[in-house]
Amino acid sequence: MMDQVSESIRVSIDETQTIIELSNKIQRFDSEIYLEKNVEGSLVEVNLKSFLGLISLRLKNGDVLSVRCEGRDCSVALEEVKQWLT
Repeated sequence: MMDQVSESIRVSIDETQTIIELSNKIQRFDSEIYLEKNVEGSLVEVNLKSFLGLISLRLKNGDVLSVRCEGRDCSVALEEVKQWLT
């Protein structure tokens, strides 16, 4: 069975942070990292390692996301994503 962790977080990012930085930061992890967000009434889940998927979420401060990581380094990956998004 593959390791998996998840957590719900509220986005609070600095206006100077870019999704390119986040994308670059998480590429080193073996785990798959998924973000889920309600976009105009529909739940959208994207693989965080997909730059186009990340753009489609249109992240903004105050958004509530579910972050799910699957893989051998999932706990570390979750903490890294959580730190960056909050």
